[in-house]
Amino acid sequence: MKPPITVSVTGAAGQIGYALLFRIATGEIFGKDQPVRLRLIEIEPALPALLGVVMELDDSAFPLLNSIITTTDLDEGFTGASWALLVGSVPRKAGMERGDLLGINGKIFTSQGKAIARNAAKDVRVLVVGNPCNTNALIAMRNAAGVPEDRFFAMTRLDENRAKSQLASKAGVHASDVTNLCIWGNHSATQYPDFTNAKIEGKPVTEVIRDEEWLRGEFITTVQQRGAAIIKARGASSAASAANAALDTMKALISPTPDGDWHSVAVCSDGSYGIEPGLIASMPIRTKADGTWEVVQGLPIDAFSQEKIDATIAELKEEREAVKDLLS
Repeated sequence: MKPPITVSVTGAAGQIGYALLFRIATGEIFGKDQPVRLRLIEIEPALPALLGVVMELDDSAFPLLNSIITTTDLDEGFTGASWALLVGSVPRKAGMERGDLLGINGKIFTSQGKAIARNAAKDVRVLVVGNPCNTNALIAMRNAAGVPEDRFFAMTRLDENRAKSQLASKAGVHASDVTNLCIWGNHSATQYPDFTNAKIEGKPVTEVIRDEEWLRGEFITTVQQRGAAIIKARGASSAASAANAALDTMKALISPTPDGDWHSVAVCSDGSYGIEPGLIASMPIRTKADGTWEVVQGLPIDAFSQEKIDATIAELKEEREAVKDLLS
């Protein structure tokens, strides 16, 4: 057995956290020879529920689960973390503007970024799931002095999975037959699921699905508004699918990307595709054999796609402006 790896999870008693923890404990992410330590972080009112989650983890008797620590203290929670999954955030409530949400959650991620810098392992990777995740990741990154910018990620894999599912359904194939699908920009209603570079069974999507009106219209809006549709249908936001996407993201960042393919995750822009450096924006990413990642370069961007990308990047700039006082 290898030495245990520490995974810290905020909002661990919530629905997404609950769906994450058991799959991490099974060895699904890091392998069947990799023990795991869990550090579970919650706010005080959620501690009783978190105790119940821990009881279930104990009762599962996972061979790879080395230890569990529960805490409300960020310094304790992020001690030694090689992965910090920032799941917990304040949800948007009726009458609340997006700017209000940014301000409330921004303060949370300011503290978390500083605590990660003080306490996490030197190889820490930070995946932000709590919304608005791109700007929350930006705030955490800018407050985590000394942690390299390429360690911060915001989750857009859920959007990628949703887009693949929609294309597969339209084409009458399995979602696994859809590759090279990139989500550009913000995890919001402005995101752009790029069908122009995607493939179905190795063929360009536009050759398999001839309905251009659907691709440019209903397909994009369905992906952009899927989260709202799920809230309307089940009376609660996405949980299991969000947890699954977080795990997919971790696996994609740990394992080499299959030749010729890419995956979606929001990273700190280096200026690729004209996206302003320093913004946390979703782009096509390839993970290399040595465990590092790179932005896939040279993808053709037509005028339609560029307009969509420009719109979502503009929103990210607006969000950054709204939280500028929280950016160190």
